[in-house]
Amino acid sequence: MQLEEFLERSAQTNPGKTALICGPHRVTYAEIDTLANRLAHALIERGVQRWDRVAVFANNSMDTVVAIFAILKARAIFLLINPTTKPDKLAYILNNCRAVCLITADKLLSGALPAAAEVPSLNDVIVGGAVSDLPVLAGKRVASMSATMEGRSSERPIQRNIDVDLAALIYTSGSTGRPKGVMVTHLNMVSAATSITTYLENTPEDIIINVLPLAFDYGLYQLLMAFTIGGTLVLEQSFTYPRAVLEVLKRERVTGFPIVPTIASILLQMDLGSYSFPDLRYISNTAAALPVEHIRKLCQAFPKVKLYSMYGLTECKRVSYLPPDQLTLRPGSVGRGMPNEEVYLVDSCGGRVGSGVVGELVVRGANVMKGYWELPEETDKVLRPGPFPNEKVLYTGDLFRTDDEGYLYFVGRTDDIIKTRGEKVSPREVENILYTHPKVAEAAVIGVPDAVFGNAICAFVSLKPGEVLTEMELRAFCADRLEDFMVPKIVQFRPVLPKSANGKIAKRELVVDHETLAGAAA
Repeated sequence: MQLEEFLERSAQTNPGKTALICGPHRVTYAEIDTLANRLAHALIERGVQRWDRVAVFANNSMDTVVAIFAILKARAIFLLINPTTKPDKLAYILNNCRAVCLITADKLLSGALPAAAEVPSLNDVIVGGAVSDLPVLAGKRVASMSATMEGRSSERPIQRNIDVDLAALIYTSGSTGRPKGVMVTHLNMVSAATSITTYLENTPEDIIINVLPLAFDYGLYQLLMAFTIGGTLVLEQSFTYPRAVLEVLKRERVTGFPIVPTIASILLQMDLGSYSFPDLRYISNTAAALPVEHIRKLCQAFPKVKLYSMYGLTECKRVSYLPPDQLTLRPGSVGRGMPNEEVYLVDSCGGRVGSGVVGELVVRGANVMKGYWELPEETDKVLRPGPFPNEKVLYTGDLFRTDDEGYLYFVGRTDDIIKTRGEKVSPREVENILYTHPKVAEAAVIGVPDAVFGNAICAFVSLKPGEVLTEMELRAFCADRLEDFMVPKIVQFRPVLPKSANGKIAKRELVVDHETLAGAAA
C-alpha cells in the first residue's frame, strides 16, 4: 500500500466527509483528493519524475496538505522543511537532496528565494497563498499554485510507486552537525501509522487536533493517521495561544490531542477547571518522555481522558507506548513495543540484557528507516546486522532498562549520561525530581567539565510565573530526594529554556555563566 491511498480510499468511501479543518477552511476528502490530483499532474507536466525530491517549505495549511499528497501521486519523494528554517540551512537541505521543485507560501518568499537561487538542481518554485506580483528568479520558473493547477486533470495519475520506494526524507534537527535526511519508504510510514492507530483505537469518528508543525514527524503523522482511519484533522498553526486552542478543542468536539512535554507544562500552569471537554477521548505524548509529576497532574486535570505516554525517534517513528491502565502502576515507563515491532536491549558487545540492566535500545520492524540520505558510514553506525542473515536493525543510541514484565524505562542518550565522582547519573532521574518542586515549570540537566568531579551536574530551571526560588533552596530540595552524587552542584535559573522546532528543550543551547563556573570551581 502507498501513503496516498490513505486519502484516496477515504475519498472513495466517504467523499463528502470533512477531512480537514484549517482556519476558515473546512475541506472534504473528495475536495482534497481532487486538488492533489491536479497539482500532481502539474508537477508531472513540469518535469518531475519518479523519485525526484520535491520540498515543501510552508506553515501548517491546506496547501501543505494538498502538496504532500500531490507529490506522492506524482511518484516523487516529499520533504517538509520547518518554516522557521533560515536561508542558509534551507539551501543546504535543498542541495543535499538535489530537490527539483520547491513548494512554498507567499509569506515565506523572503527566505525561500535566496535559498532557491543557490540550488542548481531546482527548476521550479511554486507559491501558495495570496500571490500578486511574483518575483523573477534567474534560471527558475516561479509560479503561483493556483495558476499551476488551473486546467489540470482531476483524475488520479495512473502510475504508482510500490511500497518499498522512498516516500519521504525527514531531516533531523542537526543539533550535532549538519541535518541528516532520514529515508523512509511507503512501507515504513504505512506500517507505523497502522500500528499507532491500532493501539490508540482510532475510528472514523475521531477528530484529531494538531498544533505541531507538519515538518515535525509527530505532527505529520497526525495527518496520515487521520486520513488512514477516515477521521477529521483540525490543523492549527501552533500552541502559541493556548486558550484559543482550547476553545477550538471544545468547539470542534476534538477526541484526540497529541502533545509534547512543553505543551504539558503550559497546560498545567492554566486553570483547566474552567474548561470542559466531554468529547476528548485521549491525550498522547512523545518527542521526549513526560516527567512523572506531569503525568500525575495531567491525570488529575483530565480524569476521564486516556493518557498515552509514548516514545519514538525519527529513524523508526514510534518505538513504544504505555497502555493508560498501566499509568498508575508504572508512571515512569514509556511502555512496551507497539504492534508489529520487536524491541530489546543490548550491552556494549551486542548481547541481550535482562530486566533491570541498562542497555542500548534496538528496534526491529517494518517501521525502521532505510538509512540516512547518501551517508553510508552514518547509516552503518545505526543500522547493524539483526538476528537473521542480511537483516538490519536499528541501534537507537538510547539507554533503557526494563522491569520484569518488559516495560521500558528511559535512562538517557548514550552521549548524555553524566559521569561524576566515579558514578553514572541519568539526567532524566534528576529532572524528574526537579519537576516535583511546586515552583518549577521546566528543568533540564547537563554535565559540565569539573576539575575535581570530572563532570559536575548542572540544572537549568525556569520557574512558574510569580514564583521565587534560590539555588540553595532547590539544592536542599534535591538533597532530600537524591543520592548525594546526583544533587546538582550548579543551578542556573532562566526565564525560559530554549526549545527546538519540535518543542523539545534544546540542551545543546544551554550555556553555563562563566562566573558561575568559576564560583563552583572555587
